[in-house]
Amino acid sequence: MLSALSIRNIVLIEKLDISLSAGLTVLTGETGAGKSILLDALGLALGARGNAALVRASADQGMVTAAFDLPLSHRVFELLRDHGVSADDGLVVRRIQTAGGQSKAFINDQPVSVSLLRQVGARLVEIHGQHDDRAMIDPGEHRRLLDAFAGLQPAVQEVTGAYQAMRAAEEELEAHRRLIARAEAERAYLEHVSQELTELAPQAGEEEALASRRQVMMHAEQFAESIDEALSALRDDAALDTRLSAALRKLERRRDQAAGLLDDVCQALDRVMTEVGEAVSVLGTARRGLDFDPHDLEKTEERLFALKAAARKHNVAVDALPALAEKFAGDLQAMADGGRKLEDLSVAADTARSHYLDLAGALSVRRTEAADRLDTAVGRELAPLKLERARFRTSITNDAGQGGAHGIDRVEFLVTANPGTPPAPLAKVASGGELSRFLLALKVILAAKGSAPTLIFDEIDTGVGGAVADAMGQRLARLADGLQVISVTHSPQVAARAGQHLLISKMETVGDGDERMVTRVIELASDSRREEIARMLSAAEVTGEARAQAERLLSGTG
Repeated sequence: MLSALSIRNIVLIEKLDISLSAGLTVLTGETGAGKSILLDALGLALGARGNAALVRASADQGMVTAAFDLPLSHRVFELLRDHGVSADDGLVVRRIQTAGGQSKAFINDQPVSVSLLRQVGARLVEIHGQHDDRAMIDPGEHRRLLDAFAGLQPAVQEVTGAYQAMRAAEEELEAHRRLIARAEAERAYLEHVSQELTELAPQAGEEEALASRRQVMMHAEQFAESIDEALSALRDDAALDTRLSAALRKLERRRDQAAGLLDDVCQALDRVMTEVGEAVSVLGTARRGLDFDPHDLEKTEERLFALKAAARKHNVAVDALPALAEKFAGDLQAMADGGRKLEDLSVAADTARSHYLDLAGALSVRRTEAADRLDTAVGRELAPLKLERARFRTSITNDAGQGGAHGIDRVEFLVTANPGTPPAPLAKVASGGELSRFLLALKVILAAKGSAPTLIFDEIDTGVGGAVADAMGQRLARLADGLQVISVTHSPQVAARAGQHLLISKMETVGDGDERMVTRVIELASDSRREEIARMLSAAEVTGEARAQAERLLSGTG
């Protein structure tokens, strides 16, 4: 719920801080006192379009801050997490509007875009006025409201999944059709380049291996000479081996009497002789590896040239040639067995479409059944609101060819204003007052089904009074059982049902040598509340009878 609203330098509001309660809150006051300014300020904090004209004269900027008390399970917190906004300690939105026309938006003191602020605001507050028919003329909103009323969201999600699977299968089928068509157009070229690459048979990492081998072969003579010298030093110097063996034998004969002093020396000499032998063996292997066929270098260079030429021809790296060869072969194979795969993909797409249509059809049936229940429920609310001659109807038309992620249905709320007239969109046949009452009837029925936690009604009772106004007050109070409802009203019958009553007034103040008008808001206690309702009942002067009637309204007996 909206727990607090703070406004600074917005039009006639110089400084205003309001604490708001749960349940039904009414805002009353004389015409021109500033009720619309209050809602404009709240709208600014919720992401409405900024306007320099909202800034109070002589002020550099205006600011509106709104604090909300919400359970952490509310869907707005998921949106905030997705945008990296911390919201562990509650939710405070703030908007600063400068006199120069710029505006800044903040959520929990973190700068955010106005677009995000608007998305957050839409999840927190709904503002409805007698000229606010957006929800009534948007069929997309009607479908969502009907689904929420009937609890069909899980079924809608299942349909959405089936729709996505169907679209994926159709896209794969279409991609394969394009592949076959392209392959057919390029058959001769594909056969030629595929044959070339098949004969070339490039291998992964082959370029690097060939380049290394070429480098070795180009310097093989120098390498061989160095190895031969090393072998000569180790293998041809027989005296070295003889001297090492003699030294080791002499030491080993004295080893037992040396009490371990000669152990390390003997082991070291033994390792030297072993290592010399292994070095000779490794050098011999390396030397044999340098015995190349005279044509090996030429063949290696020819292979490298062929690989690089193919890479240049196809504008790829040499290491990408194996994958390219595989692709060309795959394209030809697709052409060869394309008919079979095309048939398989076509069957898969048909199966996915049938599954989607089955689910969408079942959802359509459930929507039709829910529409009858919604029409009946709304119809029960119309007579007390003096719309007994009107009829509300939820129109559902479906077209499998125009299906989407939410099914095959187009949902629209229609109304018959008078018997004998054809149903038409509500906004086209209802006056401002009638539209407000239809909206209220719908909200009463749909309140617990996906509504924002705070509903604001701006003078929806204009032009009605007596029993109709009382019926509207009853329904606003019913809405307030589960939601926070704030109503700007001129109806004493509505005001009397509120749990919190705020009076908006305009007063003249004097300061710094000048006079100026400011808007103020005060919460009314019981006596002052009775006086305000009596004022609303009186045409001019507040009379004793008006006070008595106000008392009866407040006590619930009026």
